[in-house]
Amino acid sequence: MLRTVMRCCALAGLAAALAITAPASSKPAVRLPVCAASAASTKAPTGPAGEHSRGACRAAGRVLESAVPPGKVRESTPLTVTPSGYHHLGAGTSGEWGGVSGRIEVVDGTIRQGSYDFVAGRFMVKRDLGGGDIAWLEAGWAETGWAGGGRQHIYTFNTNTKTWQFYDQYALQPGDRVWLDLHTDANGVWQAWLWWGNRWNLLTAQKLPVGASGYVEQYVEVHVDPARASRIDVPPVTVDNVQLRPAGGGPAQYWRADVGTLTGDPTTQRLGGFCLDWVNRYDTWTAGDCPAGLLGIVAESAPPPG
Repeated sequence: MLRTVMRCCALAGLAAALAITAPASSKPAVRLPVCAASAASTKAPTGPAGEHSRGACRAAGRVLESAVPPGKVRESTPLTVTPSGYHHLGAGTSGEWGGVSGRIEVVDGTIRQGSYDFVAGRFMVKRDLGGGDIAWLEAGWAETGWAGGGRQHIYTFNTNTKTWQFYDQYALQPGDRVWLDLHTDANGVWQAWLWWGNRWNLLTAQKLPVGASGYVEQYVEVHVDPARASRIDVPPVTVDNVQLRPAGGGPAQYWRADVGTLTGDPTTQRLGGFCLDWVNRYDTWTAGDCPAGLLGIVAESAPPPG
């Protein structure tokens, strides 16, 4: 909940306009060459992400940092309304890990332009620092109502900058499947990598007070602008090949049922109109709109709007 509040506040008021910056990063980025322009990858990663992986480079081009208040939104009267606020479909670890990687499908959601609506498929590492303060880094793809004109972006968000960072040099299309990796090399610098052009591209490296290990999340996240009720449709997103890096080093392992895992309430998710299907707990799954039959059942049992 605290993480959500911080991110929502960043979304609402940290800046009054889009700021164009260089890719946000610190060491090890300075040791990597700039990535040449390239197309999406045609094959799966050939090894783990890191500055010593073959062809590793750092993201080139401009990065849009955004916490922009939206303008006027085109209102509509939806047949059904998605409850406002955040909807989290996925899981988190109950223990600490040194990183996470996997593949996330890109879809086209019904996100209203000029609003705080968004849908994202992302991985996260985090630590609760106490006193209402949480440090985290997340990376994935997102479609937002305040930036991009309805397109999907590769993005990162971290608690050093407290802004969304969009990497539009990576052109996404619905149906794409992108490989991402978040990890630290035990030095407290957390890195977000994207597999693009058949090489690992470093998006950002942030010295965060998370430490050498942290709690991990894998989520499809939906947010409905609290000021403007609407129906948000999200075609099912497939997430697969999810692996965890052990704290302290060692080979990665698939996020399976033997990993301490925390999940949400399926009934609550269905009341929001969304369903999660664990194809293989917890490294392969889908999440998005519920099938019509399940929606009918939910509609009959849901309380009337107040």
